[in-house]
Amino acid sequence: MSSDALELPLPAGMRDLLPDEAASREAAARAMLESFELFGYRVVRLPVFEFADVVERGLGATEHSDVLRFVEPESGEVAVLRPDMTPQVARIIATRMRGRPPPYRLAYEGSVVRRRSGRAKKHRQIAQVGVELAGAPARESELELLVVVARALRASGLERFTIDLSDAGIVRALVADADPTLAAQVTAALARKDEAELRDLTPRLAHGSALLELVRVQGGEDAVAQTTSLLAGTPAADAAARLASLYRRATSAQIGATLSVDPAEVRGFAYYTGATFGIYTDGLGFSLGGGGRYDDLLARFGAPMSAAGLAVDLDALERALAHAGVSRAVDRRVVVVGPSDAPVLATLRERGVVAVASASLDVATEYARAWGYALVLDDRTVHEVARGASQVARDGEDGLACVLRVLKGTR
Repeated sequence: MSSDALELPLPAGMRDLLPDEAASREAAARAMLESFELFGYRVVRLPVFEFADVVERGLGATEHSDVLRFVEPESGEVAVLRPDMTPQVARIIATRMRGRPPPYRLAYEGSVVRRRSGRAKKHRQIAQVGVELAGAPARESELELLVVVARALRASGLERFTIDLSDAGIVRALVADADPTLAAQVTAALARKDEAELRDLTPRLAHGSALLELVRVQGGEDAVAQTTSLLAGTPAADAAARLASLYRRATSAQIGATLSVDPAEVRGFAYYTGATFGIYTDGLGFSLGGGGRYDDLLARFGAPMSAAGLAVDLDALERALAHAGVSRAVDRRVVVVGPSDAPVLATLRERGVVAVASASLDVATEYARAWGYALVLDDRTVHEVARGASQVARDGEDGLACVLRVLKGTR
């Protein structure tokens, strides 16, 4: 390719995925969706944009500034690129699936688009997989979501991760009697973990001392007990009891994740009504995803019912898998030296092996290295590209049998 190729930059916050990245992303997403389906979560496909008045009724107050709007030419109506899939799921439950008996178990995959602020500080386009559970009792549904997502993450290849639990009702109850300006200042300081500002603000709250101590509480069973003790006798006692119950039930269920509580977390404070979840892994300073309970959302679409959901950021998951040394590289790829109509190509494809033809061994090897093919088949010799090793077909084997044996790991 010419060295003076055009420089064609992408808009800020957008990115391409080249073949290996795209294949890895697809494999992780597919593994998670297949795991979701084992628990009865049916996949829905959602439009990339909708009319603004529909989507925005399902957003938290602070999320409206994240939305990218445009005028839809055919109707002249203001439309938005979806910043969140949960309102879309709420819409189809309320309008397209209303005759079906609950609970509604739905899963999705796709990209949301946000302005580069809030949850989209790095990327404007965020690829997600997620699940929504509506119309089920809160106690059972929250635990189910934790089990479902933990299993799906393990299916993607991620073995070690932590799920932080909180309850939006804790902070909401502690600031309920404050004037709106003070309440907003306190929640903003909590979001920043700004203890200095909180020391200035909390004396103006009826239970400010408990809230200030709560900021330092995080961890396992000891943190649960401390939270319950600190909030006893306060308006947040019921929310603290809910959090303790969820933590202990999830611990007993052995969901396959490290569990912790962070009772002063205000993630999605304006949106969530109860339990909230954040997913983290060692070595990465950002969340892999999260979610929570949003019992008010379906009512905005005319179908009041309890609901909760979780979403995983696929880009963050890919980085976590790479950090953990997990490779989802496709290794069932073979370059065959010979004509493009060679019968062995069709046979390999029928066996689920990616196979392409190349004119010579040198060209085939170069192509395999560049495009991530594991093997090169030259007549009865199989060349393993990454190892630099070769194997000749055994007595009674042809080249096809040798390739299949190597792919199975038998040497």
